[in-house]
Amino acid sequence: MPHMPKRHMKDVIYNEYLGRIQRGELQGDDRLVDTAIAAEFNVSRMPVRDALMRLAHEGYLASSTRGFTLPELSHRQILDIFEIRRLLEPRAAALATYALTDEDLATMEQAVALSESTIESGDVELLFNASEQLRRTWIMAIPNLELRDTILRYMAQIQAVRLATLRDSASHHILVAFHRQMLTAFRSRKGAEAELLILRFVLAGEDSYLRVRSAHSNP
Repeated sequence: MPHMPKRHMKDVIYNEYLGRIQRGELQGDDRLVDTAIAAEFNVSRMPVRDALMRLAHEGYLASSTRGFTLPELSHRQILDIFEIRRLLEPRAAALATYALTDEDLATMEQAVALSESTIESGDVELLFNASEQLRRTWIMAIPNLELRDTILRYMAQIQAVRLATLRDSASHHILVAFHRQMLTAFRSRKGAEAELLILRFVLAGEDSYLRVRSAHSNP
């Protein structure tokens, strides 16, 4: 890590860990400790604490006496996030439809191919990674930056819920089918089609969550 002024290191650390959270590289049981991160970046604990506290303030992390973790969501909070998604993501997808580049669509094609390969392999981790690559590609193409950043703000919470539902066989197959339909809709450059499909996708995700939760509550 090259030497940088101390006043900038908190921003470097913030951006690095924000990226890790949004790419799904942190798991629910991962614990971020300031001393370990300070050693990673060869800095004092102060810029690390500043960065982690900022992430906690923005809702990406939760603070505890043993470090920082991804937030644990209650059932009510998860339902609230699904409601936010129903309100925001369909319109965001319509806007992204016209902004996606050929390179974006090629990246999404690769992600969909990986997703479809998991039907036979049953590789949940690969499906999760493919799903996040597909989702992140279209979200980063949203031209309304305030809307994009608002959606990114609850990315980690969505990842936690999705990872829990992917182990359900029915949810697995539904998600893979939606991935191909999403790619087709985005390629069509028809925003209304993409908008309706993403709404159906969010509703299907909520149904999967409720079904899996019910199964675990009633073994």
